[in-house]
Amino acid sequence: MSHDRQMKLGAFLMAGGHHIAAWRHPDAYASAGVDIDHFIALAQIAEKGKFDMLFVEDAAAIRERNPEMASQAARSTGFEPLSLLAALAVNTSHIGLVATASTSYNEPYGLARTFASLDQLSGGRAGWNLVTSASELEAENFASSGLRPHSERYERADEFADAALALWDAVDDGAYLLQDAGSFADRTKLHPVHRHGKHFAVDGVLEGQCSVQRRPIMVQAGASDVGKELAARTADVVFAASQTLGEAQAYYADLKSRLAKYGRQPDDIKIMPGISPIVGATEAEAKAKYRALQELIPDAVGVALLASYLSIQDLSAYPLDGPLPDMPQTNLIQSRQQLIIDLGKREKLSIRELARHFAGARGHWQVAGTPEQIADAMEERFTEGAADGFNVMAPLFPSGLEDFVTHVVPELRRRGLFREDYEGRTLRQNLGLSAPLHKKAG
Repeated sequence: MSHDRQMKLGAFLMAGGHHIAAWRHPDAYASAGVDIDHFIALAQIAEKGKFDMLFVEDAAAIRERNPEMASQAARSTGFEPLSLLAALAVNTSHIGLVATASTSYNEPYGLARTFASLDQLSGGRAGWNLVTSASELEAENFASSGLRPHSERYERADEFADAALALWDAVDDGAYLLQDAGSFADRTKLHPVHRHGKHFAVDGVLEGQCSVQRRPIMVQAGASDVGKELAARTADVVFAASQTLGEAQAYYADLKSRLAKYGRQPDDIKIMPGISPIVGATEAEAKAKYRALQELIPDAVGVALLASYLSIQDLSAYPLDGPLPDMPQTNLIQSRQQLIIDLGKREKLSIRELARHFAGARGHWQVAGTPEQIADAMEERFTEGAADGFNVMAPLFPSGLEDFVTHVVPELRRRGLFREDYEGRTLRQNLGLSAPLHKKAG
């Protein structure tokens, strides 16, 4: 079967696996979070499968305040993402390298410089996942005034993104002559940034050449209205979380419809929802793998994780076998909060059932089945206007990623849905994105 486009794939790396109880599995590697050889192996598995990118999230704080979560969730060890990806850059040759960094706890010049360096070091394979940070634990490490309101975080993110893009655009191709006898730099190709806004002041240019892909890819995952608007204006790739085909189609159509006002085309953004696949030789085997992981989740851990995403201190006052109580909207992760509420109502799940389901992939789409069944599910969303590709969240590493690359990728190729080899050497080329329009810094 031939298709006029092919899906994009990201490998979302997370120590021992995305399932909250992956560390308890008999095949788990306890030191995964701080073993560089483990991450190099994962990167090379994904590159062997011709994935577009690796993706590493970040939280600039210990993730759990709740004692049950802190002692049993195994999410408190890991490398800082940009440092990790710099190491992976020299152990790979084609796969993209995307790191999360917050606009709430960084400055535009420093962050733009770091990502520009990664882009140069990797030969044009870097990407920045812009987040605004919604964790009170992070705020306690950086902001004495506490967590900023949702609207203010996005106002700051808007200004931050514009400053970073201006800095990356401040140096033209060929600005540094290197062997020119009279001048090291062509001053007509340097465009110093002069931006003084409400949140940031930036004056100057980055001290390096632009990379072969011109500037790092911009990635976002916001699902609130202001988040989608920022993505429509600035993002190249958007990660999303959708439980049903209908939800995914609605999100896809909404975001794509916002592009025209910024002079952009629908294909200028690749929307890549998360998928947590569990692969088995038979459906029964895959379901058994899923149940084995689910049985490793203590109720206290699942409920605490659910409460953290709902921005509630404690759910213990409510019966675990009863429904989720009505939830007021908070200042924190509004889109994921609504996803949980909708899931509980749609499936008529008790708090215990909802917690266990959510803990498996933190609200992302979970599919357990044969390679053909997983490919069927991905093909439906890809061809029915719900996705341009997927961010693959293996529940257990390395086996979950190996299973996907060994069994699902060949099935996608057989259907003409995924590449046989990389189209180019840069992340922008492999994603099929046109070169960014050069805008003089200001």
